[in-house]
Amino acid sequence: MVAKITTGKNIRGALHYNENKLAKGNADLLLANGFMDDSDTLSLHDKLVQFREFTDKNKRTKTNTVHISLNFSPKDELDDEKLKKIAMTYMEGIGFGDQPYLVYQHFDAAHPHIHILTTNIREDGKRIETHNLGKNQSELTRKSIEERFRLIKAEDQKKEQAYMLRTISMGKPQYGQSETKAAIANIVTEVMRTYKFTSLAEFNAALRQFNVTAYRGEPESRMYQKKGLVYSISDGDGNRLGVPIKASSIHSSPTFQNLEKRFGQNKERRKQHKSRAVKTIENILTKPEAKDLDGLKEALSKKGIHAVFRTNDQGRRLYGVTFVDNVTRSVFNGSDLGKHLNANALHQKFNIREEIPVDTYPKNQSQEETATEELAQGRSLVEEMIQGLFDEVPGEFLPENRPRRKKKKRRK
Repeated sequence: MVAKITTGKNIRGALHYNENKLAKGNADLLLANGFMDDSDTLSLHDKLVQFREFTDKNKRTKTNTVHISLNFSPKDELDDEKLKKIAMTYMEGIGFGDQPYLVYQHFDAAHPHIHILTTNIREDGKRIETHNLGKNQSELTRKSIEERFRLIKAEDQKKEQAYMLRTISMGKPQYGQSETKAAIANIVTEVMRTYKFTSLAEFNAALRQFNVTAYRGEPESRMYQKKGLVYSISDGDGNRLGVPIKASSIHSSPTFQNLEKRFGQNKERRKQHKSRAVKTIENILTKPEAKDLDGLKEALSKKGIHAVFRTNDQGRRLYGVTFVDNVTRSVFNGSDLGKHLNANALHQKFNIREEIPVDTYPKNQSQEETATEELAQGRSLVEEMIQGLFDEVPGEFLPENRPRRKKKKRRK
């Protein structure tokens, strides 16, 4: 865990920074310590008033704002409850346990992290010393938390920075623009090591975010029968480009046999992250911006979830859905999260045929009469279609132009 502490003179500005993230769907408020109401019911005004009740008691102190970020490794096993406990333990350790503070989880980076906003002015108006806070109390507390919650240590976390996937800054590799094998190897190694997938399809759902695809060959091919695997750079639709690279040639050995070993392990590892995925998707489905699949996908991406929808060639039938939670690095099929989030349920939600309400029938005309009229119109339309078929047939094949068959004489 890496802790960063920033002090300032404008608590309103720091509060607006986190609240803007919250409003845009790029953050969640996990905890409001020392506030009268629950975090779900607090308004921006409520939060600011609570902080000012403390800061106004010591106007001589200009530096009255403390903004902390706790950064974790993608390999850390984290959920909302664990993050809350870590935040409370940290604040107690640095001497801010009795202060009002807000804990936000941000989703705007490839690694899990939280922001904690508080003030160093106590309720009695006295100031909490922040000089060397990061060097002394924070360092001791950080190391204790790493041991207690079994987190990746800061020293090891800094070493792995070079190997962490950074979706925005890293960019997606393209042929002719980067060393193909090195680009593929870095992405495949990191995804295999940190994402929790239980099948090759789920592995691919995570890989394709970075324009890489794993391929076993056609079922009847020798490569498929021998459980071979190759990796290729691919376009946004998953179409493979250029010359593939054998899995066995990559230093981390991401072969199909090694992936299979992880399938069962990852089923247990991702269980604790299921509730966050379900809660997030259910919440987004109630939002007006999720009016169709495209809107749902865009809204989920702001929460760190990449949705993969599989439709038929005409795009009219949704037959598969996979959710990649990039915050917890867990991959789920829709059916794994519940029947209400599987492909069939989402298809029905976004492809509902409108029925004519009873009160929209013309005045003085009953529903039965309208149905009879529509049936008559339908018959007329069918007759016109049949006639149209004959109109397009050459004249000699029309019934009236066909030669009549001679009747055979009966033998007496």
